[in-house]
Amino acid sequence: MLGLGGRRAPDLPKWDADGRSKKPAIVGIGAQKAGTTWLSQMLSQHPQVWTPPFKEAQYFNYLYCPEHRDWLPWHFRRARQNQQKRHDARGETMPAPLSAYLDRITRGEMFTNHWYKQIFAPAPEGVQPCDITPEYSTLPDEGVEFVAKFLPKARFIYIIRHPVDRAVSQLKMNLTRKGRKPATLDAWMQEIEDPVLLDRGDYAAYVPRWRAHFGEDRLLIVPFGQIARDPVGLLRRIEAFTGLPAHDYRNADAKVFAAPSGLSVPPEARAALRAKLAGQFDFLEAQFGCEFTDQIR
Repeated sequence: MLGLGGRRAPDLPKWDADGRSKKPAIVGIGAQKAGTTWLSQMLSQHPQVWTPPFKEAQYFNYLYCPEHRDWLPWHFRRARQNQQKRHDARGETMPAPLSAYLDRITRGEMFTNHWYKQIFAPAPEGVQPCDITPEYSTLPDEGVEFVAKFLPKARFIYIIRHPVDRAVSQLKMNLTRKGRKPATLDAWMQEIEDPVLLDRGDYAAYVPRWRAHFGEDRLLIVPFGQIARDPVGLLRRIEAFTGLPAHDYRNADAKVFAAPSGLSVPPEARAALRAKLAGQFDFLEAQFGCEFTDQIR
């Protein structure tokens, strides 16, 4: 952060308190539980990338996915509270520019074009602002068309994960949040009937919408398995795609979220999910080929 005297404050690196509103240059999308948190944590380390002090701006899905609108104001209030808790836990006072910034984007009129650009205002000149919001992948066609017009210069990174692994990971997360643990096979089979498990990973519906509006120069589609197999190599691909110089990332091979303990989906439930998602596998192989699909897990 550049203070009033022009000095850089160590507690807020890459922060211009007087920055003008701006649009993101890099946007990360993808299904829930498909590596976007890892992507955010890696890119936030790059000296030429600026990410907000919270993950997921959630703007375009607010505009085009009405079912999201009820919980999105809470998402930003929680971001404000989490920042306060982190500073309190360290016995520190939240820096005034950060506090003012969070107040500005969590109070008053939200989810307008100006509000969205204000999210990236602190990004210094010469640094690429970055928005990583997996929900954008679920936008209807008119939403993707709006994004293409509103962000004509941005580059997009879409991570594809094995459909069953992704659905199982999401199911475990949902059960953990609700404090539930299915006790019988029948109970597990009921859980996998939740339509949200299939909707969030509907690549056959979502990928064509993005490819219809963005060519390979603007949309990089990568397999999730590369995060584990060759994280540095994947980051080099992303750097080349976004015009970033190579950077030495910390903990690129670390797991972001460990699987919840005590939750093991029965093989029968996994097999049922595989049958439900057969069309997704057919789509991915037809669109990207076997070499790509071999790397989605």
